[in-house]
Amino acid sequence: MSERALARIDLAAITRNCRRLADELTGGARLGVVVKADGYGHGAREAASAALEAGAQRLFVATAVEARELGEQPVGVVVMGALSPEELAIATEAGAEVTAWSHEFVAALQAGSRVHVKLDTGMGRLGTRDPDEATAVAEATERAGAVVAGLMSHFATADEPGDAFFGEQLEAFSAWAEPLRARFPDALLHLSNSAGTLRDPACHFDLVRCGVAIYGLDPFQEHPATQRLEPALSLHSYVGAVKPLAVGESVGYGRRFVAERPTTIATVPIGYGDGWRRGLTGNAEVVIGGVRYPLVGTVSMDNITIDVGPDSGVAVGDEVTLIGGGISAEEVARRLETINYEVTCGLTARVRRTHA
Repeated sequence: MSERALARIDLAAITRNCRRLADELTGGARLGVVVKADGYGHGAREAASAALEAGAQRLFVATAVEARELGEQPVGVVVMGALSPEELAIATEAGAEVTAWSHEFVAALQAGSRVHVKLDTGMGRLGTRDPDEATAVAEATERAGAVVAGLMSHFATADEPGDAFFGEQLEAFSAWAEPLRARFPDALLHLSNSAGTLRDPACHFDLVRCGVAIYGLDPFQEHPATQRLEPALSLHSYVGAVKPLAVGESVGYGRRFVAERPTTIATVPIGYGDGWRRGLTGNAEVVIGGVRYPLVGTVSMDNITIDVGPDSGVAVGDEVTLIGGGISAEEVARRLETINYEVTCGLTARVRRTHA
């Protein structure tokens, strides 16, 4: 049965990607995986299960609700984002580990809470910039009867090979965290995202936080095969209508495509309401029957139009592949002048996911 918007998720590919990343680790570092934003659009619980099969030791999310929705897990779930008092209560009830960088937050913790103290080494978002203050927050955490489960920071430019700031952040984190190992023996040191993990073994520490790469998306925005990664998600629709287009006739809002030769237009029932962005107007291709065809005319909320030529044989009901079949999320991202993360995260709830 044809479906207007379907994402097929290959869970075995996620498992293989996690194993490939785990093989990269040095010095006894453990694999942590990021399943926030519904697993970057792939399904958080399903992605977590596939990662755990590969030996993942921690699951990372951004929000308390995401931690709650994961349910009980055999490994720790860490909430990396800021938490209001109401959200802290949700995270605590879910048994999640939380991230701290202020005394006010620590004062609201329940005894026994597991806490990751964050130093801002240059991302400039969350965390304290002052290493002494970060240490004081860790000490206050212990005095509150909570456990310092981690010392952490986050790279800003790991995905930009050759950028010197990467090394500066690595040095700043190491200078703060390494001397604290004896004082906080339960704390795992972690800094590295997918890009850092693949870029430099020196930033593996005790734990890495791999997100985009476990889904087979290249953190450096090249083809995933460059890093021996397998894309886990493919996106599909079907041909809903086929009609001839004469010279001078147009398709779509604004008449952005006017035929200069007789051709055939296939209408595909997927659009920006599904996350196939309007910025792809006249700027994308799809695969039908193993052949690439150009998207023409304006992307609308529920439909796109494809120029399949006068004699293609494309018919109503034929499957259409928008990601997969040689079209990578990285290619789509380049056309949109964005990153692959946004392509998969942007697929809306109207896109049904299947997991196999």
